[in-house]
Amino acid sequence: MTSPPRGSTPWPPEPARPGQRSDRQIEALMGIRGARQAAWRRIIRVAVGAVVIAGVVAASAAVVTTVVPKAPGAPRNPEAPYGYHHVIVKLPAHPDSYLGAYATGVPGSYAPIEAFSKTTGIQQNIALYYSGWWEPFETAFAADAAHFGAIPLIQMDPNHYSLTAIAAGRYDSYLSKFANAVARYGSQTGHGVIIGFGHEPNGDWYPWGRGHVSPAIWVAAWRHVVDVFRQEGADNVTWLWTVNIIDERHGHIPAPDPWWPGSSYVTWVGIDGYYLRPSWTFASLFGPTIKAVRALTLDPILISETGAAPVANKPAKIADLFAGSRAYGLLGFVWFNANRTRDWRLSAPAAVAAYRRGAKTFKRAEQ
Repeated sequence: MTSPPRGSTPWPPEPARPGQRSDRQIEALMGIRGARQAAWRRIIRVAVGAVVIAGVVAASAAVVTTVVPKAPGAPRNPEAPYGYHHVIVKLPAHPDSYLGAYATGVPGSYAPIEAFSKTTGIQQNIALYYSGWWEPFETAFAADAAHFGAIPLIQMDPNHYSLTAIAAGRYDSYLSKFANAVARYGSQTGHGVIIGFGHEPNGDWYPWGRGHVSPAIWVAAWRHVVDVFRQEGADNVTWLWTVNIIDERHGHIPAPDPWWPGSSYVTWVGIDGYYLRPSWTFASLFGPTIKAVRALTLDPILISETGAAPVANKPAKIADLFAGSRAYGLLGFVWFNANRTRDWRLSAPAAVAAYRRGAKTFKRAEQ
């Protein structure tokens, strides 16, 4: 189980529009709207396929990009450079190739991530931050991440907003702006981002999670978010479906199967879990969830949020984390370097040394 919600303060809520439907009315209309959107998506895919003209395949450790020019005669949109040529980015997915971090102070500054890199002696290639609803895409943070060879990982959290309304398109203006900014970042830099939405839905501690929102509504909201990004040309996104570890004995956290959006809506799988006790091992902590995920998909898996409590013997758990990630063939992991509910930070010399030793076994993926 992870820490309580930690997103930054969201923008003010979008004002209600005249004649705005209730959540119950929206649910009734979702089936009709979904069918219409599916038809339009088929039309769009055909149109885009007709104008795709080139693919650039980089070395095995680099991204794969495809440049898609605008259709002849398409209107100019100065706010959407990707309208002229949006970039499709496929991140490499080699095992043992990603080490990332979250650190207090992001995304206001990239300095906390760089400080973590200097402490560990390893340049991180994933930089995690949490984005509250109505918050914009942090373009400056993403640019700083790219400068240091890292990929921004954004967990979009809907806070206390209705997932039914999100699924029905009530907040599409916000999603479109966010997607446009991500697409512009891709077209201007050639770089990608990793995005998750409503992380850890199989836990009950977030308002979008188990017991607060039905899995069906959560799935509908996830799919709609992905659809909006794709319709806006934000094809430089790696979609990270992020779940919490299964913990039936201690936290009554079930398998994530009911929240699975489907293979066409997921690029990678993220699993969040923390070492709280000395007796816990990678196999006991993450093994059951990896097994459950593998029954759903063969998509690459990233430990997307992790840490070790001081009482759990942090140096030993760090070594176990590296060994376990390698044994299971995972992409790597993202360390939660903050003092929240427990002090997860890497500061003691023994823990830092364990991290450095483990990192030497990883093959860094370059974007």
